[in-house]
Amino acid sequence: MPLLDIAGLHVDFPSHQGVLHAVDDLGLQLEAGEVLGIVGESGSGKSVSMMALMGLIAFPGQVRAQHLRFAGQDLLAASEATRRSIVGKDIAMIFQDPMTSLNPCFTVEFQITESLRLHKGLTRKQARVRACELLEQVGIADPAKRLSAYPHQLSGGMSQRVMIAMAIACQPRLLIADEPTTALDVTVQAQILDLLATLQKEHGMAMVLISHNMGVVSEVAQRVAVMYAGQVVELQTADRIFEAPEHPYTQALLQAMPERSTGQARLHTIAGMVPGMLDRPPGCLFAPRCSRAQPACAHPSPVHKTPQMQVRCHFPGGALVSQMV
Repeated sequence: MPLLDIAGLHVDFPSHQGVLHAVDDLGLQLEAGEVLGIVGESGSGKSVSMMALMGLIAFPGQVRAQHLRFAGQDLLAASEATRRSIVGKDIAMIFQDPMTSLNPCFTVEFQITESLRLHKGLTRKQARVRACELLEQVGIADPAKRLSAYPHQLSGGMSQRVMIAMAIACQPRLLIADEPTTALDVTVQAQILDLLATLQKEHGMAMVLISHNMGVVSEVAQRVAVMYAGQVVELQTADRIFEAPEHPYTQALLQAMPERSTGQARLHTIAGMVPGMLDRPPGCLFAPRCSRAQPACAHPSPVHKTPQMQVRCHFPGGALVSQMV
């Protein structure tokens, strides 16, 4: 049984103009101790899909799925009390912007010890000792002093480390890291990624790393899911997806990496943008931006699956080339 099993996940946001399909028929599985990268442009549904797993989609958002299972427990069918006992303890999340994710009204100590006292039943003194250990574990100097600090007194990198300490406080089985290096300088980004990789191995926890940066994902993930307009368009092992991507969107993302544009006058770009509520095409969602689109792409794309990979495309891999020759 996989640790995480998501099937047929939809997240919709109704409005007076229509319905925005933020996540469209998402299916993912994650084994215990595995690291999965989720990549794609802004608006692809990466964060929203994991927010749905955490139960953080606010009204008027609507979440439905065939099942949303964690360790065999369907979170959609679970009671509110059961879900609260899982989220924050067995499933934890590091949110995008460390400078706004911490509550400015409370000290670092309060924000770390809150979950320890709730989920672990520790006394205030025990929770403070554990919080100090956690800050030391994530590389914060003089942790006892930092416990009394407020978020505005912390740098971006230090705030992110506090967020990581909060997330791993209850030793979760699954850690979701949503753009953990956003708004940090390059040196701090590398430190945070190294820290996450180290903690993941030490604790043996599974991890979902959300990013729009393919280079970041390549350093950490074992498998990679590429999302576009709410759909997973490709899912492969990290090695395979960087060596032989099957979907044209994945290929375009890799071509846009600065590392692959050495010696060229301009970086490769993808024309257009992710479709929204009013410009969603009826067929393949990537077809309007795909330089190799064919007449068949006016129809919804089939999903091709093997034990090693999954791709949503009429012409995956070399099949498109053979059609065009």
